[in-house]
Amino acid sequence: MTERLEAIAVRFREVEEALADPGVARDQGRYRDLMRERARLAVIDEAHREWLSVIEGIEGSKAIARDESDQEMRELARDELRELETRREALEARLRELLVPRDPLADKSVIVEVRAGTGGEEAALFAADLFRMYSRYADKMGWKVEILDSSETGLGGFREIVFSVNGEAVFERLRWESGVHRVQRVPATEASGRIHTSAVTVAVLPEMGETEIDIRDQDLRIDVMRAGGPGGQSVNTTDSAVRITHLPTGLVVHCQDEKSQIKNKAKAMRILRARLFELEDGKRQAERAAERKSMVGSGDRSERIRTYNFPQNRLTDHRIDLTLYKLELCMEGDIDELVDALVLNAREELLHNGGE
Repeated sequence: MTERLEAIAVRFREVEEALADPGVARDQGRYRDLMRERARLAVIDEAHREWLSVIEGIEGSKAIARDESDQEMRELARDELRELETRREALEARLRELLVPRDPLADKSVIVEVRAGTGGEEAALFAADLFRMYSRYADKMGWKVEILDSSETGLGGFREIVFSVNGEAVFERLRWESGVHRVQRVPATEASGRIHTSAVTVAVLPEMGETEIDIRDQDLRIDVMRAGGPGGQSVNTTDSAVRITHLPTGLVVHCQDEKSQIKNKAKAMRILRARLFELEDGKRQAERAAERKSMVGSGDRSERIRTYNFPQNRLTDHRIDLTLYKLELCMEGDIDELVDALVLNAREELLHNGGE
């Protein structure tokens, strides 16, 4: 651990020197990446310095307890030594946690796909509720949400809604939302007051840049058509909707939210890159078995991860056996406790597996 901490201290100084270079400041992309790296390294560097200070204090207290002729001073030194030993243990546990390799995708923006499953209109309404929950949470976190594509129902629900979220540590915090979300409540259209069970699937995909996923033009079939859905200016009057088919994989992406064909194509390509990465990442799952077998699950969309029970105001995450009796607040975006628990559990699993 000592060698890794010393290497991090060296890298921290290198990053600070680079940030002081005017040339780096002009390169906004590199400057932003270095600032993010500095923020992460600074936390480790501060804990490392505190640990070194405590080690120095322990050595001094040991010397006093061993060599001091005054009995009272020796007792004081022993008391201080016990306190410092406790602090050292806590700091070493903290440093081990900080040294767990951070997922290189942690700071990626994400594309979230929410689709109504079993339950008809009630599932579509809950899909809209989940989108609202994630949007409210993103606002709290200072993240930016952009709708990429959507398919609305007549009652204000979504058969499907695809949106991007951009900000600090977005993928790290939202990745565990992938899976089947089950809802139990009395639908507004239910006259007899019976509780219905519906399901919505969520996929959280890291958004990849053009240089990160190579897509050849000859591998694409691009079709344009008139947009469908609720009325409005330009709807069904211009060929603005775009459907892109990736021929080697058969993946199909459709976008129609924008009036501009060019903008719809750009959004469709963003979604396609994310889905292609997910496809390739799935092939590499065997190489990351330790992480994928963690208690937070594989993130497979076929896996039921959570139940929202409205009559009992209860939210239960089945992967970590966490139950919260504040569902109304959660649906307003107050999901910090839930997200923190999932992120912490993932880190503990990595620590248990030696950081692999």
